[in-house]
Amino acid sequence: MKLISWNVNGLRAVLRKNFLDFLASEAPDILCVQETKARPEDVEQLWPSGYTTHWSSAEKKGYSGTCIFTRQRPIRVKTGIGFPAHDSEGRVVTAEYEDFQLVNVYVPNSQRELTRLPYRQEWDRAFLEYLSRLEETKPVIFCGDLNVAHNEIDLTHPKANARNHGFTIEERSGFDAFLKAGFVDTFREFEKGGGHYTWWSPMNRARERNVGWRIDYFLISQALRPRLNKAFIRADIPGSDHCPVGIELA
Repeated sequence: MKLISWNVNGLRAVLRKNFLDFLASEAPDILCVQETKARPEDVEQLWPSGYTTHWSSAEKKGYSGTCIFTRQRPIRVKTGIGFPAHDSEGRVVTAEYEDFQLVNVYVPNSQRELTRLPYRQEWDRAFLEYLSRLEETKPVIFCGDLNVAHNEIDLTHPKANARNHGFTIEERSGFDAFLKAGFVDTFREFEKGGGHYTWWSPMNRARERNVGWRIDYFLISQALRPRLNKAFIRADIPGSDHCPVGIELA
């Protein structure tokens, strides 16, 4: 089973580029999309046969948003994490399957000057509580743009970014809490080296020079680790300032 996650930075925009070609060539069983910036009625598109779509849209038009494309119909789908203070921005959609719960998430950015860092810390705690509740019923896979580079190896210039959004101690501690709760960073199960990124600034030819950050992830419950065959980053796929990431499960 192949699962892919991609922050497309605007679904309508990437549809004008390479989204459908990518979907056809990669042929994932499940594709999780973040930052759709759209509602279903905004997208005049017939999706490839075999996929159903499940959306979580922000109340604010053209902002945030997540969507799951899936070949196998889920048992049930729900949006949000059950905390009204966090559920107006379309950041989470969860699909339950026979043997796991899949959570597609677009984590809030702390923003420049860290104006949203206190909210981000509240979010991290509430989101982990949500994952823990899900895990009481079935193992969990969660993926998406987590808006944090976990360790120094996960970005090109860690010292220069030590107090910048996406690499603060507070945000990195939020990621630590996922690991302490037993979740596995799938990519690091296979690749221990640096230079592997999923987001690049559109400025100064950053992507061309591979000056980037790894902020897009797949994490899984320990119970699913024996089924994990592969984790990968598709850094060669254009269309967004992020690239797709994925896993393959037996």
